[in-house]
Amino acid sequence: MADVELRSIVKEFDDGTRIGPINLTVKDGEILTLLGPSGSGKTTTLRMVAGFIEEVEGSLFFDGKDMIDVLPRERNIGMVFQSVALFPNMTVFQNISFGPEMAGWSRDRTVERVEELADLLGIRNLLLRKTSEISGGEAQRVALARALAKEPKLLLLDEPLSALDPQLREKLQMEIRSIQRKLEITTIYVTHSQDEAFAISDKVAILDDGIVSQVGTPEELYDSPTNEFVARFLGSGNIFSGQVVKVSDGHLTVLVNNSRFKIPGEGEINSLVKFSMKPEDIIISDTSVTDWAQANLISITPQVGSYKVTVDFNGLPLNALIYDEQLVKRLRANGESVISFSFKPESIIILR
Repeated sequence: MADVELRSIVKEFDDGTRIGPINLTVKDGEILTLLGPSGSGKTTTLRMVAGFIEEVEGSLFFDGKDMIDVLPRERNIGMVFQSVALFPNMTVFQNISFGPEMAGWSRDRTVERVEELADLLGIRNLLLRKTSEISGGEAQRVALARALAKEPKLLLLDEPLSALDPQLREKLQMEIRSIQRKLEITTIYVTHSQDEAFAISDKVAILDDGIVSQVGTPEELYDSPTNEFVARFLGSGNIFSGQVVKVSDGHLTVLVNNSRFKIPGEGEINSLVKFSMKPEDIIISDTSVTDWAQANLISITPQVGSYKVTVDFNGLPLNALIYDEQLVKRLRANGESVISFSFKPESIIILR
């Protein structure tokens, strides 16, 4: 397996589009997911690691060796794309064995490797079938087996599950994670799905307009987004922006939409501050509470184990999670009524 390090990797295209500089480290046996909206540079970054994109600036290290000028076929990687691109005129066995055979493996070693992967991925019963005779989920398993056949040091997965239905996608997420752990193979995974990224990753790198906006564990990203883009993209926080009207004892009093909020932090009078508050940290009351902010109830959406409450805070939509069924019943009975909301100051996240 391999340690992978991207140091100031940059690709500038003829139309002026620029990806980078990208600085990332993937430890041996770790799975890092590149997460971000369409056009953020996820796939381009993955293709630079694979060597499919030329004229790349910066350094790319596999176990301390710079790979920038190394041909893709010499980088010892396995790759699975969104489109599995299996050989349609071959059986599943022939698809998986193609790489080892091209590399000059012996017949016995090739058969042993194919059968090992077929057992690991639960596709031994498919080995003699043509790829045109298998389902989409089975095809993804075959593509993964083909990528792993030559015992690569690094596995690259580019939106491998996006074409599958949600139930199958969730099942394969867990299978990919399980296989990655069993093989202890260093993996870089690309997806636009937060749920998918959080389900399978040791670390997640969030990309925005060709730049890494934040890197961390799923818990770190959700609990402590460092900027507005990450907080909005993950949906982990309601974003407030206001003017500091008081500074005292390590706290700021911020005026937001004619309401005052006391938050921890340092700043200057009249400076602007942005901060985030997770939905589960908002406290809702169906009665008027002194010193709490007021908002209009918009909707209540049942979720597993909770209710998502959306309110209009003077033109700013806010989401809160509540768990009190009696409170939900009272809110529904009151209709589009005015509610009060507050939060604990320690739950606030100051954004860059």
